[in-house]
Amino acid sequence: MRIATWNVNSVRQRTEHLLQYLKEAEPDVLCLQELKCTDDAFPRLEVESAGYNVATHGQKTYNGVAILSKRPIEVTRGLPGDEADEHARYIEALVPYGDGVVRVASIYLPNGNPPMTEKYTYKLAWMDRLISHARGLLKLEEPLVLAGDYNVIPHARDVHDPQAWAGDALFLPQTRDRFQELINLGLTDALRACTDEAGLYTFWDYQAGAWPRNKGIRIDHLLLSPQAADKLQGVTIDKHMRALEKPSDHVPIRIDLA
Repeated sequence: MRIATWNVNSVRQRTEHLLQYLKEAEPDVLCLQELKCTDDAFPRLEVESAGYNVATHGQKTYNGVAILSKRPIEVTRGLPGDEADEHARYIEALVPYGDGVVRVASIYLPNGNPPMTEKYTYKLAWMDRLISHARGLLKLEEPLVLAGDYNVIPHARDVHDPQAWAGDALFLPQTRDRFQELINLGLTDALRACTDEAGLYTFWDYQAGAWPRNKGIRIDHLLLSPQAADKLQGVTIDKHMRALEKPSDHVPIRIDLA
């Protein structure tokens, strides 16, 4: 099974890119973030015509997540823990896998900038809710893939210039500590299970020539339960998607499970 994640940065603007990626990479499951549209505005017909079931959790102008699957899925929307939170940042699905299922979540974790504001407080609180929810999911002892744009740079090797990002909400010690707490529940960072290489990025800003100068960061992650990690065969960052005309500032990253 091939599972990919991609912050598409406006699915309506990148529909052709999305359809191209589905044709090229042929993921069994694709998690999308930053749809920036309501459920009824998602290009459902085009994606379904490409052979995918579509589950969305959309929001006008901002946020929005989706799971596309070649197989029928059972869907849950929203991250538990705060009924007042109206941001569309989490969707979870059960996907048939072999004789059982794999549980996949598409996550768009808050950015949190600027630090020392309510935006950063919200980010940390959201991460605490994710940790609590993941702890419960791991007790199910099933293949689990928590995929998405985490807005977290885990280590210095995941950023082109650590000093330049030292005061950013994506790289603050509190942010990285929360991410490590999530990992410590028993999850595996899929990419780091395969390589320790530095300079592997999934995001390049539109400004200051970040892409041609390879000033990137790694903030899109697939975290695996032990049952999924045992089946991990490889990880691929589809970097070429950043070179397309009018691209997303993120590129897809995908895993293959036996």
